Amino acid sequence: MMVFRASAGITSSWEHFDFSVADGVATVKFSRPDKLNALTFDVYADLRDLITELPHRGDARVLVITGEGRGFCSGGDVEEIIGELQKMEPAQLLEFTRMTGAVVKAVRECPLPVIAAVNGIAAGAGSVIALASDFRLLAPSASFAFLFTKVGLAGADMGSAYLLPRLVGLGRATELLLLGDKVDASTALGIGLATKVVDDLASETSALATRLASGPALAYSTTKVLLTRELDMDLGSSIELEAITQALLMKSEDHAEFYAAWTAGRKPRWTGR
Repeated sequence: MMVFRASAGITSSWEHFDFSVADGVATVKFSRPDKLNALTFDVYADLRDLITELPHRGDARVLVITGEGRGFCSGGDVEEIIGELQKMEPAQLLEFTRMTGAVVKAVRECPLPVIAAVNGIAAGAGSVIALASDFRLLAPSASFAFLFTKVGLAGADMGSAYLLPRLVGLGRATELLLLGDKVDASTALGIGLATKVVDDLASETSALATRLASGPALAYSTTKVLLTRELDMDLGSSIELEAITQALLMKSEDHAEFYAAWTAGRKPRWTGR
């Protein structure tokens, strides 16, 4: 198989969160439990870079993002980020806000399915990272808080005003982004913000990640890419894009394997090609 590579190598280790890959499942675990996994400048930058690299590694088919301890991610660290932002010039502030937005853009444009396993509070930037994921599995103790207005900033941050109305509707998104109030797990499920609320978060996350990693990865990847791209297309453009994509996948190894398996009366052995 031909692989197109630049001179830069794949990063072998990440300093500012825990990262591992096993059986096709890549896992990012925010690892500042004493701060409810509050983000620093370095965590933002590493997360942006990791997700951009991930599709090129060759050993990952799905990404799980979770947090260590009682929180998923409580947003930007007040002391290490917000305090420092007070000292910056407008050009530096714009550089920072573009970097945080690049994290969300990377999550949405990553061709791998992304699962947010929300084990506790997801606030501020943490809530948007979960929002940008493809699946949001919540522990009963999980909650969301898009609390940007509560710190005197616009509720529209990191793409939240684009993504949230498309998930829960404009009315609910307006309420969540303007008021910034806490949303518990059952409410999140009721309004469509949560995919599922589960008692055993680790087990349910593992089961979903394993299913995605062992399934027809090319089909999953293509579906995610089209869902993202078609958000802003008219119907005719969407139908044409889907027609071209489907015609290409009809020549994929996985589609041929489905037919061979069906003919032989066995389960398909997916290769993701």
